[in-house]
Amino acid sequence: MREIFEALLGALASLVHPRMWLLMIWPMAVALIIWSVLAVIFGHQVFDAVQTHLAATEVYRSMVDIWPLSAMATILVWVLLAMVFIPLVLVTASLIISVVSMPVIIRHVAADRYPQLERRQGGSLAGSVWNATATLVILMLLALGTLPLWLMPFLWPVIPVLLFGFFNQRLFRYDALAEHADAAELRELLVACRGQWWGLGIVLAVLGHVPVLGFFVPVLGGLAFTHFGLARLQALRLTRRPGARLIEGVLA
Repeated sequence: MREIFEALLGALASLVHPRMWLLMIWPMAVALIIWSVLAVIFGHQVFDAVQTHLAATEVYRSMVDIWPLSAMATILVWVLLAMVFIPLVLVTASLIISVVSMPVIIRHVAADRYPQLERRQGGSLAGSVWNATATLVILMLLALGTLPLWLMPFLWPVIPVLLFGFFNQRLFRYDALAEHADAAELRELLVACRGQWWGLGIVLAVLGHVPVLGFFVPVLGGLAFTHFGLARLQALRLTRRPGARLIEGVLA
């Protein structure tokens, strides 16, 4: 848990740099434009489809039959659509940051905190694109598979956090290590730190549901996973140097 906390603190410190603010603004702006245009084009069709689906429930039909409640029923549909719209924007912004902006984030963090860490190029742009694509497909399948559970009162707050926790760690962990780790180190750290990757992803998923703060989460996630990944890589290499046991004993 200490490593996750340190990664988040490092990400917050890096976030104040003007270059990181630019990286935060333009992916979010692009994502907003994309989904706003789609909402204008297909919004009414989606609204009608959701309303038709809700009309099959007894509770919704009883609301529609009473005038004050009918207005609330219409508002409910728009609220549901907004609850879908915001995660779509955040997911899209995160995907843009993963594929396009992560090299800038990694160079910034590495130059500031890990200038001596050797770059061994265990990953690639093609690997990043494939990882982002696979992550998106898996997220969509999981979201569709768990959709009936979202209506259960005790599960609907938990499932989105778990889904976005998976999305965050699956999306950013590869990119965080791809430039500095070699292929063997990358595979080893993905497995050895699996619980911590998940823990960091869950924390960011919770932060993403906080109003206003969620706007910062895509770039904050890229920074946090970069801080965490490079710190773990540096520690791994330290243990493999001659005299590593003595060094560890001194640090302990």
